[in-house]
Amino acid sequence: MNINQYGQQIGWALPDWQPVAKPLRQAIVGNYCLLAPLDPEHSEALYQAFSLAEDDRDWTWLSTNKPNSVEELRFWVIDKVDNLELVPFTVVDKTTQRPVGVVCFANIEVDNGALEIGHVTWSPLMQRNVIGTEALYLLLKTLFSLGYRRVAWRCDSTNLASRRAAERLGFTFEGRFRQTMTRKQRNRDTDWLSMIDSEWPRINQALSGWLEESNFDGEGQQKKKLVTFF
Repeated sequence: MNINQYGQQIGWALPDWQPVAKPLRQAIVGNYCLLAPLDPEHSEALYQAFSLAEDDRDWTWLSTNKPNSVEELRFWVIDKVDNLELVPFTVVDKTTQRPVGVVCFANIEVDNGALEIGHVTWSPLMQRNVIGTEALYLLLKTLFSLGYRRVAWRCDSTNLASRRAAERLGFTFEGRFRQTMTRKQRNRDTDWLSMIDSEWPRINQALSGWLEESNFDGEGQQKKKLVTFF
């Protein structure tokens, strides 16, 4: 407990704290995927990947509806690329060299060392496989190496898959903010989760251990579940 000269309880001191650098729009390379700066040239391949879904359920909780053409998808991509408050990436499958998803750094606060991983849009080509986990691991590893203190994840409170995905990676549920927005003519309560720098060494060890090639068989199926590494 830290007490000031007035007898008030205050947060612990950060005498050496300095603002961190904003993440760059540059490639991040993993073993299974590559995070490339999002580019309109990726639009056609991304449209093909998203079109593999049988229906539009993956877009239920997103701010926009699923694009119905390459041109609509291009406008969706350009909107993210032109937004200077985002650092957007295309997830590229290293085996096929195909763009298979999109993810962004958002709500970046360099003075506080805090930001959010958001705009997570996976195609069927990366759902429930190693690529999705590694993509998020690469983002987390990049952020904490830059000195960020907090990484947030938020989702619609009814999007249980998103919350479970975050908790599987080691994010901690913080609470539910009621009626934070309207989306697609519906109410949205928002669940907030976070990961902080003091937790990262343990989470890094678990994620990197699970991602080892020895943990996967010849067909890319995991031998041990991620939960066993925590």
